[in-house]
Amino acid sequence: MTNAPHTITTIEQLEALYGDVSLGARTKEQTYLAPVYQQMIAASPFCALATVGPSGTDCTPRGDGPGFVRVVDEHTLELPDRKGNNRIDSLRNIVEDGRVSLLFLIPHRIDSMRVNGRAVIITDPDVLESHAIDDKAPAIVLRITVDQAYSQCGKAMIRSQLWEPDTWPSVDGLPTPGQISNSFKDFEMDIEAYDANYEQGLRDELL
Repeated sequence: MTNAPHTITTIEQLEALYGDVSLGARTKEQTYLAPVYQQMIAASPFCALATVGPSGTDCTPRGDGPGFVRVVDEHTLELPDRKGNNRIDSLRNIVEDGRVSLLFLIPHRIDSMRVNGRAVIITDPDVLESHAIDDKAPAIVLRITVDQAYSQCGKAMIRSQLWEPDTWPSVDGLPTPGQISNSFKDFEMDIEAYDANYEQGLRDELL
């Protein structure tokens, strides 16, 4: 197959565009969770979980109180899987291919935290119970063995102004959750009622 013009097809071409990696970017990458990285993860209420499997890739948001992803030791994390939409795309991938990546965000911090590793799905009742909230244990827990851990510089946060509400774009005119859901149904739903109850319905089903 002929390559499209102006596309990168080799690592050498790619590296020539960007130059050398800085010393700081090299040294901050570790094969374990250094104490400073453990502190970052413990302060984070949100992470994105990326997985890969035979059918493709998946990236899903995960969130709970700060420290919901537990640092077990310098090589191990535990991430509880709470009630969702039951698609379990990420979990299907992990059964087939345990490689995972996590990106942790901390509100108001422009730097973030990245972890790459390998996950297994745990159903040990004692482990599940240790992650219970309001006496409700998660369905499973992901136990992640850390292969790489490093902080990510804040350039993306600065460019996006993610933590600066005065710069946020208006959401007026965007499709509502009800409008989005209705557009893929073969019957008419009560969009107004759906939207009116949407957030509270999610809150009622968090656990």
